[in-house]
Amino acid sequence: MPPKSKPLRAAIYARVSTNDQNCENQLRDLRAAAEAQGWPVVAEYVEAGVSGARGRVDRPRLDAMLQAVAQKKIDMVMAWSVDRLGRSMIDLMHTLQAVREKGAGMYLHQNKLDTTTKDGRAMFGMLGIFAEYEREVIQERVKAGMARAKASPTPGKLAIGRPKVDASVERRIVALRRQGMGILKVAREVGCGVSTVQRVMAAGA
Repeated sequence: MPPKSKPLRAAIYARVSTNDQNCENQLRDLRAAAEAQGWPVVAEYVEAGVSGARGRVDRPRLDAMLQAVAQKKIDMVMAWSVDRLGRSMIDLMHTLQAVREKGAGMYLHQNKLDTTTKDGRAMFGMLGIFAEYEREVIQERVKAGMARAKASPTPGKLAIGRPKVDASVERRIVALRRQGMGILKVAREVGCGVSTVQRVMAAGA
């Protein structure tokens, strides 16, 4: 009988962009996923108030996790979705390369993606393109909002930044996801961006 392989040692990475958010929902789902897969969680790396547009050098917990991967202490990196790892295609590819070259894998919970498979690696690249595109759209909206605010006769009345969605839309997003509908399809169904769907689900709305 061949020797039984050791379970993969998992590390969880969670991130939120603002300090008034928290990572508890991400952590809960990822811990449950690790338990279902039989992966012992050896470390959790949490960053709050850190933009996904920042690279590794500006994200100390991401850097610490990748250092642990380089030291062969971690076999599987777990994140809630691709945009938790980053919103720059270049940074995402660098992160994947840093993980793969040490023989580790990456699991993205919302995307049901495992980069230890060929299909998983291809899908990771596609999701990275969507994440980067979404960030560029948000940046354009912010710039347009600032321009409108400057031109407005009553400055301060216009909301600038990431567009909000109504509570009814948030409830519909949650309901559709619980029915098993994919993130991209939910976004099209309710008329919002992919990152909005992921943000609503991460917040446990």
